[in-house]
Amino acid sequence: MTSLFGDRRLVRRLDELTEQMSAIPIVKLPQMLTEQASLKAGYRFMNNPKVSHSGIIELERQATTQRIEATADEIILVVQDTTSFNFAQRTGVSGLGVLDDNQTPGFFAHTALAVSEQGVPLGVLAQQVWSRPPNPKRDKEAHKAKPITEKESYKWLQSLHPLSDLSQRVVTVCDREADIYELFQASRTHSYEFVVRAVRNRRLEDAPLLGEQLGEISPAVRYTLLVQRQHHQAERQAIVALRYTTVTLRPPRNRPKQAEVFPLEALTVQVVEVREMDAPAEVKDPVHWILLTSLPVHRVDDAYQIVRFYTYRWLVERFHYVLKSGGCHFEDSQLRTVEALHRLLGLCSRVAWRLLWLTYQARQTPHAPCTVALSAPEWQALTAFVNRSQTPAPAPPSLQEAVRAIARLGGFIGRQSDGAPGVKTLWRGWQRLQDIVATWLLFHPSQDMGNE
Repeated sequence: MTSLFGDRRLVRRLDELTEQMSAIPIVKLPQMLTEQASLKAGYRFMNNPKVSHSGIIELERQATTQRIEATADEIILVVQDTTSFNFAQRTGVSGLGVLDDNQTPGFFAHTALAVSEQGVPLGVLAQQVWSRPPNPKRDKEAHKAKPITEKESYKWLQSLHPLSDLSQRVVTVCDREADIYELFQASRTHSYEFVVRAVRNRRLEDAPLLGEQLGEISPAVRYTLLVQRQHHQAERQAIVALRYTTVTLRPPRNRPKQAEVFPLEALTVQVVEVREMDAPAEVKDPVHWILLTSLPVHRVDDAYQIVRFYTYRWLVERFHYVLKSGGCHFEDSQLRTVEALHRLLGLCSRVAWRLLWLTYQARQTPHAPCTVALSAPEWQALTAFVNRSQTPAPAPPSLQEAVRAIARLGGFIGRQSDGAPGVKTLWRGWQRLQDIVATWLLFHPSQDMGNE
C-alpha cells in the first residue's frame, strides 16, 4: 500500500477520513472535521500531490475484491455508467473542463460497481475521471475516424482491466452507450461475459438486420416487470412480452484504421428483447429493451435472468445519485482544484457504496442481526432513542428493523404503502444517528457497556 502514495501515513489518513465521513457524511470539510487540527490535516490530504484519485480507487478495488472473494456467489456483476459533475457555480476551480454542452464547467467520472447475484452492491472496482477541453468548433463526426483506444468510449473497455483478480465468473452490465463492438470483442477475448442494451440495429450474418430478425420471433411469454422510478415517472409494474434468440453479429465496416491494433471478428451472441404491452397513456417512455449477451439463453428462465441482471444496472445510477443529490452533495465542495476534487471523489466513493450496501442488504437479508452494519454503540443508542429509554434493547434488532428506524430519523414515515426506505432518507437518518451516538457515548462510554 505504501507504494500507492509513497507514505504509509497517507494510507492511514485516508482510512481515518473515510471513517469520519462515514460517521458524518458531509462533503464540506469544515462541517465534517470540526476540530481545527483535523480540518487542517484534511485539507493537506486533499491537496497533497502524493495522493492520487487512482491510488484511492486502487485501495478500494483491493477491499472490494476481498469482499467479493468472501461471498459464495459464482457470478459477480460489474455494472458500469458515466456521470458528470457540474461546477457552474464554482468558476474559480482550476483544471475543470466542459460538460456535454461544451460550455458548463465540470468533469466526468465513469464507475464500475461490483454487485452480487442478489443485487447487493459490494464496492467500487474501477473509476475513471477526466476533463473534456472546450472545443467551440467540435466536429461531432470526427470521432468516427479514430481507433477505439483514442475515443472517450474506451472507458468501457478500460473498466475491464481491474477484473483479472476475480476468481468468479464476471458479467459486465451496461446501458445503450456501451453498445460498442470492441467491448463485445474485448469481453470475449478476456473471458468476461456481458449484458449490454443495444441501441444500434446491427448487421447480422444470418439475417439483414437485428430488428428484422426480432420481428420474426413470437413472444415466449408475457409477464409483469417492476420498472424502477425514473425522473419523470414513478416506480410501476409493466406487462411485457419476452423474446429471445441467437444471432451472429457482423463487425462494423468503418474501422479500417484500427484493424491491426484492434481486429474485429464475427461474434455469436444471445438476444433478449423486452417490450411493454398496452402501456398506460401517462407512460411517456414504455419499456423496450434489446439486450445483447454472451451468457447462454436456452430457455425462458435464462432470459428472465438476463433481464434481472440488466435491472441491477440501476444500482450504479443510484451510486452516482448518492454522490450528488442523494447524500454526499459532492458538487457543493469548496475545494479549488480539479485534482483535489478528484481525491475527494475517491473518498466520497468509499463512503457512498457503504450506504448503498446498507440500503439493499437490508432488503436482501432483513432478518440478519444489525451488527453486520452497526457498531454496539450505534445500535444501543438507536434502540434507546427509539424506545425513549435510558437503556438499550437487551439484544441487537434485525437489520431491517434497524434500517427502518434509521430511515425514520431521516423522515421516512413507514406506512404499509411506502415500501422499503430509500437511500436519501437513510442518509439523513444516518447523520442524525451519529449525533445521537455522540450524545449517548458522553453518558455511556463504550468500555462500560460490556458489549464490545
